[in-house]
Amino acid sequence: MPQENPLSHVVDHPTLDLPFWKAPYSVEIELPHVLGFQMTRLMVMELIAAVAIAAILIPLARHASRNFVTRGRFFNIFEAIVMFLRDQVARPAIGDHGADAYVPYLGTLFFFILFCNLMGLIPGGASATGNLNVTAALAVSTLAVVVGSGMREMGVAGFFVGIVPHLDVPGWIKPALWGLMFVIELLGLLIKHFVLAMRLFANMLAGHIVLTVVLSFVLMAGKWIAVVAPVSIAGVVALSLLELFVAFLQAYIFTFLSALFIGLVLHPH
Repeated sequence: MPQENPLSHVVDHPTLDLPFWKAPYSVEIELPHVLGFQMTRLMVMELIAAVAIAAILIPLARHASRNFVTRGRFFNIFEAIVMFLRDQVARPAIGDHGADAYVPYLGTLFFFILFCNLMGLIPGGASATGNLNVTAALAVSTLAVVVGSGMREMGVAGFFVGIVPHLDVPGWIKPALWGLMFVIELLGLLIKHFVLAMRLFANMLAGHIVLTVVLSFVLMAGKWIAVVAPVSIAGVVALSLLELFVAFLQAYIFTFLSALFIGLVLHPH
């Protein structure tokens, strides 16, 4: 059973473990198959994050379109984040010309990653971004935007030719060197997005493993539980505060690097 293994918190499985106020302190719910696919708890977490984004950003966009000045703490907080992503992420990384067109994608990316990260700090929840499949899908989405933007800007042939920097070498060696540089630059493009996925995955997975291991000390304390439990719980509280910071930081880093990759392909060598 998932609750028998403390590390099951960082592993996906087809059940939801909802916290309960008395023994056995959790209720396990089997998730159904939908259209032939087995639902898992990370899928549920992603769905909750997506619904939360729609519930927040759609009313925010409607409110901003109707009001010249945003009123209310709720809308002001999220509008400040969106403005920060536009002014401090999209425009510096992509350039003032055309950067605003990418703000919806970057904003959706930021909030989705942030909400998925925060889900792991909620009892009974889990961080979908601690799964490589999820972060890989996010990186592939950014890769598709990068390649699509480059092709739209320079054409299909122009994009692939443009990824190779200008070579100031003798003509007899240029074809062979250009071919080598093309392979290197193409691999570099793919590797950058692979590292993008691995960075987010490794940071979120490592944080939750540490939290789980520290909390599991209580289960192994035996007769020393009166001494170990307060220390373990205090450590988890401190690490949870650090994870709260990391949740925002990793969402920002992923979004900023995505904007940077888009800017690099729109403004080649």
